[in-house]
Amino acid sequence: MEQVRAETVGLSSGRLARIEAAVKRRMDRGELAGAISLVARKGKVAYFQCQGYADLEAKRQLAPDAILRMYSMSKPVTSAALLMLLEEGYFQLDDPVSAFIPEFAQCKVLTELTDSGPVLAELERPVSIRHLFTHTAGICYPNAEGSPAEKALALEAKDVSRMEDLTLEEVVGRLVRAPLAHQPGAGWTYGLSIDVLGRIVELISGKPFDVFLKERMFGPLHMVDTDFYVPPHKRGRLARVYGPGKSGGLELVEWATNAFWEKPRFLSGGGGLVSTAADYLRFAQMLVNGGELDGAQVLGRRTVRLMASCHIPQLMDQPAMKEGRAFGLGYTFGLGGRVFVDEAAGLHGSEGAYSWSGMASTTFWVDTKEELIGMFLPQLIPGPAGLHEQFQTLVYQALV
Repeated sequence: MEQVRAETVGLSSGRLARIEAAVKRRMDRGELAGAISLVARKGKVAYFQCQGYADLEAKRQLAPDAILRMYSMSKPVTSAALLMLLEEGYFQLDDPVSAFIPEFAQCKVLTELTDSGPVLAELERPVSIRHLFTHTAGICYPNAEGSPAEKALALEAKDVSRMEDLTLEEVVGRLVRAPLAHQPGAGWTYGLSIDVLGRIVELISGKPFDVFLKERMFGPLHMVDTDFYVPPHKRGRLARVYGPGKSGGLELVEWATNAFWEKPRFLSGGGGLVSTAADYLRFAQMLVNGGELDGAQVLGRRTVRLMASCHIPQLMDQPAMKEGRAFGLGYTFGLGGRVFVDEAAGLHGSEGAYSWSGMASTTFWVDTKEELIGMFLPQLIPGPAGLHEQFQTLVYQALV
């Protein structure tokens, strides 16, 4: 995508320079090894800055074409993929998941986890495809030290650390044997729901999930470096992952750094993609454009609008939502990502802006009203509080 002087697209280059200064301050404090910051408006790149290192130990600079672990920034991509099949008439949002994965009709809901095992209740309503898109199905992530539902799923998943040794079909097969955290639609629980969407893509299309993505999205959008792994000839571009050191500064997060070197059996639509700033920008620009980029119509304009609409009105009065403990103050949830609704929360943004983040502290948003895209891409686990909000403020204050 063409890079232009910021002023030609209604941004101040002087004000955008504050991003570089803010990132440098965090690097000087030992909070960041490096980060890519990107701002695009009206289909042009107005700011693209690489700071710091992809490899601290080797002093390898972070390059514009660095390959990054997107983790949960995979979720909007997977959501868009299944919405292509919605547009082809294969399902409706409120159809039961059991129409494609019959085992979902037998799901139970966890009411209590006792020493003698889980206490379960019957479903009050079917798990729907909309529930999966919005993380309201009650499906969590496995965590042996977490909530009762997370512990129950961890018991079912057995060796959670080796989930990548399972296929997507096998992961979903174990998932449906574990109880849901709550009745479908009754709460917001972050977990493997979007991975189930990837499995539905496979079942409808008759193709492996990665093949579908390459043929229907990555190919048409020319996302040439986006995949579920990094092939050998590209590994020199893969950034390393860092986290807070026990005695200050940063240290290598080895389990994350060593991931994505081989094609996994588990094609995780919820957290399995690697990509570059340029590739993910093309996906984001497609959303800003109403589903089209450079002649490739990936989604319809109204479908993109559907993604960025509130799909959980029944939950917005819950304390977790009002206090921002679910997915951030000032937001509701759409299909596969959150949607900005309230500047009174103290954040800059336009109503309807769509965004999501990843475990390595990556984040992006698309603001169709301002024709604006923001992307902040470090490789940091976990990230310091306020990192994304700071970047968002620094982008919006540059609008003129």
